[in-house]
Amino acid sequence: MKHTEKELQALKEEVSQMWKLVLSQLEKAKQAFLNNDAELAREVAAREKHVNAFELKIDSDSENYIALFSPVAVDLRLVLSLIKINITLERIGDFCESIARYVIEQDTPIDAQLIEDLQIEKIFDTLAAMLSDCFVALESENTRLSGKIMQRDNDIDIIYLNALDVMTAYLEKNPAKIKVGLKTILLIRKLERIGDHCNNIVEEIVFYVDAKVLKHTGQ
Repeated sequence: MKHTEKELQALKEEVSQMWKLVLSQLEKAKQAFLNNDAELAREVAAREKHVNAFELKIDSDSENYIALFSPVAVDLRLVLSLIKINITLERIGDFCESIARYVIEQDTPIDAQLIEDLQIEKIFDTLAAMLSDCFVALESENTRLSGKIMQRDNDIDIIYLNALDVMTAYLEKNPAKIKVGLKTILLIRKLERIGDHCNNIVEEIVFYVDAKVLKHTGQ
């Protein structure tokens, strides 16, 4: 294996490690929310520093790789994609921290039935599946999963829109819980944004593997 290939493989491995960390953050944020576990939420918030450190290192290593080896064609597409995926993973990590902060700062637990009606657990599970499938697509350099991942994002969008109606009906019957209701809708909005970021990752993988640009094409 050439020196340039080793360096590129090392860069991919760094992104893989960050990916696994962000997936872990998402799963722990889910458990903290569903179980109202403030201690676990604090762990998620504390580990956000590791996600940020990964982003800075990968960003620096990517810049160094381009400066030292002047990659072209597929190698250049890979590095450019990894740079953007790195940024996106860090943003997903930020959302996981925000969810953890929600749990830490929440005074009144949300009604279990409301959580079920809002389908929040389903959103978490769908996001974890999307992020995992994105990881598999990059590792296998196979974009056949892209359509499946993007469809899941559409499913999350539908749940989010339905959640607005569910919460409106709930608050009409429970006006004293307007504050917690609004915070919960903001939380679901953050989850919906994670789905959008997974879509962005798919676009970068398709750009790297198939040399196609999906952004702004509606595909």
